[in-house]
Amino acid sequence: MELTLVVLAAGIGSRYGGLKQVDGVGPGGETLMDYAVFDAVRAGFSRIVFITRSDIDEAVRLRFRGLPGVASVTTINQALDDIPAGFMAPPDRAKPWGTTHAVLVTEKLIGGPFAVINADDFYGAMSYRLLREHFERAPSIGIPECAMVAYTLRDTLSPFGNVARGVCRVAEDGLVDRVTEVKQIIEQDDTITGVDEQGTPWTLTGDEPVSMNFWGFTPAVFPLLKEQFLDFLRQRGTDAKAECYISNTMDALILSGLVRLRGYRTEDRWFGMTSRGDKMAVERHIRNLVDAGVYPKRLW
Repeated sequence: MELTLVVLAAGIGSRYGGLKQVDGVGPGGETLMDYAVFDAVRAGFSRIVFITRSDIDEAVRLRFRGLPGVASVTTINQALDDIPAGFMAPPDRAKPWGTTHAVLVTEKLIGGPFAVINADDFYGAMSYRLLREHFERAPSIGIPECAMVAYTLRDTLSPFGNVARGVCRVAEDGLVDRVTEVKQIIEQDDTITGVDEQGTPWTLTGDEPVSMNFWGFTPAVFPLLKEQFLDFLRQRGTDAKAECYISNTMDALILSGLVRLRGYRTEDRWFGMTSRGDKMAVERHIRNLVDAGVYPKRLW
């Protein structure tokens, strides 16, 4: 079973103020993408697909090509005009169409089970092993059984501003029955609040399992994602700022009974770089992991 890691690395980084995907945080200048590939390869992933921007495409491809355990490295751009016939991007649209569209552009490159992650997030080695084990035991026929690695909300907040998270509801059997995209999540005066896409205020405990865009799929999901993306274009395609989030797409597929989504809680600590102020904390976390022997001082 050949496993593929898909890395979402096409973000503009407007809140960060630069291309955080290629900003070094490790002792040898390693990026968070380096640690992701290192952990994925150790867990049994051998093919890497990067969804990138044209200005970093070649640099990313050359950085990871020929590494031990990596069978192939491919890059692909998420273009605004790469959408179904009959639709076109609004002239004032600057950002790509969101994470559902990002996954869809990889379809011709995927031939088996694959994980999807963000380039600017650190997920931990256990998380990749959980997905590999999921792929080993997931049923190959019937309703597609997808996977998601969940983290505890309070561990994913940033002291430098609000964040958006896919807040999950997990049943006793381990299946996720709701994923709600909640934005503007912030902790103030020991209270965590946010607002969903309908404008409904949320008050959160901090213990909620949340999606950090670490998903496990098989190719059976592509036609389902296509239908959801088409619905998004019909309803919101003229909105220059609207994005089709994979969390919303998965929630719709769960509610319609077209997929099962199994949630896995990990003991690993998530951290990432949303704002420029997050970088110092990320560097400190990496340094602690290196000092503890979890990672070598130089990965490659």
